[in-house]
Amino acid sequence: MTRSSLTNEQVLTLLAETPSRLAALTAGATSAQLHNPPRPGEWSVNDILAHLRSCSDVWGGCIATLLAEDKPTIRAVNPTTWINSTDYPKQKFQPSLRAFTQQRAELLAVLQPLPPKAWARSATVTGAGRPLERTVRFYAEWLAHHEHTHFKYIARLVTTLRR
Repeated sequence: MTRSSLTNEQVLTLLAETPSRLAALTAGATSAQLHNPPRPGEWSVNDILAHLRSCSDVWGGCIATLLAEDKPTIRAVNPTTWINSTDYPKQKFQPSLRAFTQQRAELLAVLQPLPPKAWARSATVTGAGRPLERTVRFYAEWLAHHEHTHFKYIARLVTTLRR
């Protein structure tokens, strides 16, 4: 997976902006607009939030493990599989957004004070093909990029649903 060369500060900024960007994009939308997909088989805004929370659970958990253990081996977990063990898709949007915002604040409280060397802490990740070497930085930047990819769709979806 190719990554851009964002600085640690840029990664932190993107991660910090996600909850407020999501709140701004959805401000004034009704519960029905947030929970109803535009067409059968597509995601609602609430489904996307549930997905973002699941990704944050999984990849944030990897970051926590990397920081707590020296050179751990982590079994890969697909966030799409992980979400099935949660009730995120069934939660109301605003409480779910508040939980996501709190979760993000907790992740940032861990990442912001890290010295550069800690961003390079690594683990061996198994269970998704050949073993991979992943770092704190990899997971943080992956999370930031992944979230960013959903914003265009959310904006288009909310605009469409408001018509």
